Amino acid sequence: MEFKGRTLELDKGFWTLFPGLCKGCGLCVEKCPVDCIDWSDVLGVYGTPSVKADNRCIACGVCQNVCPDCAIRIDKKKNKN
Repeated sequence: MEFKGRTLELDKGFWTLFPGLCKGCGLCVEKCPVDCIDWSDVLGVYGTPSVKADNRCIACGVCQNVCPDCAIRIDKKKNKN
């Protein structure tokens, strides 16, 4: 089984999905406060659609926290001052 992450670099951070862990439950889609998560063409562990984020992502980490399978990882970008 493949547990390699697929990372998107977004404005506020890095959004990584591990398709080999995603079962397509949709909790992240439902709980995202900015509605930036949608279904992907990449299939998850059960052959169901996994998810992807877009640039509206604020790297808040809600999706990472509600995912029951630890399939999402958020890494915020450091502020440049």
